[in-house]
Amino acid sequence: MATIKQVLTIAGSDSGGGAGIQADIKAMSANGVFAMSVITAITAQNTEEVTDVFELPVSIIAAQIDAVFDDFDVAAVKTGMLSSVEIVRIVAKMLGQQKISNLIVDPVMQSKSGHALLKPDAVDVLRTELIPLALVITPNVHEAQQLSGIEIKALADARQAAKILHKLGCRNVLIKGGHLLAERGTDLLYDGRFFNVYKGEFIDTPHTHGTGCTYASAIAAQVARGNALPDAVRTAKTYVTEAIRHSLAIGHGKGPTNHFYFLTQP
Repeated sequence: MATIKQVLTIAGSDSGGGAGIQADIKAMSANGVFAMSVITAITAQNTEEVTDVFELPVSIIAAQIDAVFDDFDVAAVKTGMLSSVEIVRIVAKMLGQQKISNLIVDPVMQSKSGHALLKPDAVDVLRTELIPLALVITPNVHEAQQLSGIEIKALADARQAAKILHKLGCRNVLIKGGHLLAERGTDLLYDGRFFNVYKGEFIDTPHTHGTGCTYASAIAAQVARGNALPDAVRTAKTYVTEAIRHSLAIGHGKGPTNHFYFLTQP
């Protein structure tokens, strides 16, 4: 019988389908793994805004995690929107018990429209309880600024922030540079000793909804398939770049990336 690597995403649901759990499952599938999900919160969301958020009870989040690990061989885990202190804490506790070596933490803090997706009091818990378990954390520039406490305008600033974030205990830091003022589209991976710089094409489009979720999920899939992290990041970056290049101008706001762009290519 054919086997396939199994990857778990722990994140919020996006009713618009462009980000969150929905984007994670699409990106993981497109990168050749079987995706399982634990939903932490339900968002009422479209391409324009997040209108409401409902956090699931911690008990059902824990039950979902137990159900997945009781049955599946989980090769990697990706976390996204965790919303509250209680949710961050239970996820960190249960993943710690499972001794997950391939944990990709996307420290989701706000939506593209600016709606808070992580409560301010949960940031420190994320720093101290979840990030130390991570193989890699994948903050964008805004998230890296908040977590490190320094302003990032150029690659040199990103290097400094990466060193600060690495001291939180994670094994690697990937700062996504789509918002860098000087080197747009350039990402920086730091392993505590060396930097890998991934220069990429900056695609000038408003339709980038879900890019962070998609990137982190693609990395998780590639790591689960046995690729070393630097190679996994390189492959995932190529994938997300093409998904942005072929992004979908649907809805009335910032449209989503096209996770299965390759299915419609000649």
